[in-house]
Amino acid sequence: MRERWTAEALMDMVRGYHPACVLIAAAELDVFTCLHGRPMSAAALANRIRTDHRATAILLDALAAMRLLVKREGAYEVPADVAELLTETGAHCTLGMVRHLGNCLRRWGQLARVTQTGRPVEGEVSVRGAEADLASFIRAMHEVSDPIAANLVASLGPLVFRNLLDIGGASGTWTIPFLRLHPAGTATIFDLPEVISMAETLLTTAGVRDRVRLVPGNFYTDALPAGSDIAWVSAIVHQNSREQNRALFAKVFAALVPRGRILIRDIVMDATRTNPPAGAFFAVNMLVSTPGGGTFTFEELRDDLAATGFVDATCLRRGEGMDSVISATRPQ
Repeated sequence: MRERWTAEALMDMVRGYHPACVLIAAAELDVFTCLHGRPMSAAALANRIRTDHRATAILLDALAAMRLLVKREGAYEVPADVAELLTETGAHCTLGMVRHLGNCLRRWGQLARVTQTGRPVEGEVSVRGAEADLASFIRAMHEVSDPIAANLVASLGPLVFRNLLDIGGASGTWTIPFLRLHPAGTATIFDLPEVISMAETLLTTAGVRDRVRLVPGNFYTDALPAGSDIAWVSAIVHQNSREQNRALFAKVFAALVPRGRILIRDIVMDATRTNPPAGAFFAVNMLVSTPGGGTFTFEELRDDLAATGFVDATCLRRGEGMDSVISATRPQ
């Protein structure tokens, strides 16, 4: 039976933006990194990060109330567990995702207007600037994907390939586990020039740089590099309309060798479009930020693949988030 809503529960839900905004502001100002290992007063921190003294004190007190900082005798310090997550050198740093979600939040605040017009809103640049916001997005994608990438790729079963084409591959987070599981394979990462340069460090650290070709380009306007036997389309289809996806699938079809496969990682919805719940919310995220993006059912993706020549579409795995994978084959 459905649980009955109360006014108190509704207000708690609406006030949910309070702690989110406090944490995002602190992440954008790099408060935790500045305080880590060197506790200081609000005035001292304000001087260091060039913020208003009164406003900084209020922000820090809110963070202390949330137990993200400890306040002792007027000085603020970062607990060890928080430092792991919210400082630049933290072992499990999530600053990229927190900052990226701040950019999302600025769009979500315009949801009523977007619903009226059907058009996304222009994203407001954070206090860090447009270039830093792009870096936060790429970093966020790595932070959310890196913990699951190896196990997810391994769960897809035996994949034999000469060359993997990682479309929109960014820093190489997904290319790395493919190459580690298949030592004889090589890869091509295709992404925007300002993004693809970020792959150099991660691929070198992982020890696979010599097996990866980096090709700058825009998959909306440019042809894809040809000759691969697997194309990895990871977390892309949700930002497109179905027409855009068909255009992308046609480019992938042309780039693959005969019997090559396309693998699509994304959220896959059921017929009601309410499950998985994360997908229903992610569709809202695409509504406020893209002209035609959303989340799709397996049947929709299967039909769009078939319309561009692919056969044997199947769902290799179903997940509750962006961890479903659909496979289809270019015929001989």
